[in-house]
Amino acid sequence: MKLVFAGTPEVAVPALDALIASDRHEVVAVVTRPDAPAGRGRRLVASPVAERAEEAGIEVLKPARPRDEAFLARLREIGPDCCPVVAYGALLPKIALDVPARGWVNLHFSLLPAWRGAAPVQHALMAGDEITGASTFLIEEGLDSGPVYGTVTEAVRPTDTSGDLLTRLAFAGSGLLVATMDGIEDGSLDALPQPADGVSLAPKITVEDARIDWAAPALRVDRVVRGCTPAPGAWTEFRGERLKVRTAVLAPDRTDLAPGELSVGKKNLHVGTGSHAVELLWVQAQGKKPMAAADWARGVRIAAGEQLG
Repeated sequence: MKLVFAGTPEVAVPALDALIASDRHEVVAVVTRPDAPAGRGRRLVASPVAERAEEAGIEVLKPARPRDEAFLARLREIGPDCCPVVAYGALLPKIALDVPARGWVNLHFSLLPAWRGAAPVQHALMAGDEITGASTFLIEEGLDSGPVYGTVTEAVRPTDTSGDLLTRLAFAGSGLLVATMDGIEDGSLDALPQPADGVSLAPKITVEDARIDWAAPALRVDRVVRGCTPAPGAWTEFRGERLKVRTAVLAPDRTDLAPGELSVGKKNLHVGTGSHAVELLWVQAQGKKPMAAADWARGVRIAAGEQLG
């Protein structure tokens, strides 16, 4: 099939690479979000998908909105058979959905109908899911509600961050997306409606969602830290300033600390929760680079009885 691929961040690049490498389909153009300011100088930078497409000599379309008439006119000129999508980052209007003969097919990083929305991997980790995965589905006007072509499952490992899990799903999902394109092209694959039961929503994680509640059980604290790493980053407060918690592990042998209470050892730093303690491994003070938690604790000279939060 003649394909127009839509995607923006780094996590979409493995799927683009897999489609480019396919000998059954041709990626003739890429749709991505416009260049965005980045770095200290805030200069405009192309998306990872745009950079990869340009390296491959593929036409790149960067509409401010996917309903812009100039973009729609060019899409009609290209006349794609199908438009595979991975983390494009903008809602597609019906006028755009109607252009390709076989529709827009999204690779979504959950086992639908679970975790429909912008942050499925983060929500799966924060909810304590043991199994997650990726799904390909035909995009409709509803939120991730279209019929599903296929799925691939992935076990959640005990130390997974959302970054770890998303990286694995990006590569596993790229194979699923190519197989879905193959099945659509040869007619061997039908999309099945999602079940009405088991629907859950995964809206974008806000900064407030990433705030650690030290009165919660240690398992909940661990899930928030892992689910919010690398972005937006789990955080708490110390002496009135924000402190990010980059890495932490459960410390079930420490039950002597009140929620938020700090205990500094020679090579470790523990903090109490609503159950047992957790050990902080890496933290990042406001305006500073990440550092080992024990080194940070020595530097700020934590007094007896001081707390986080």
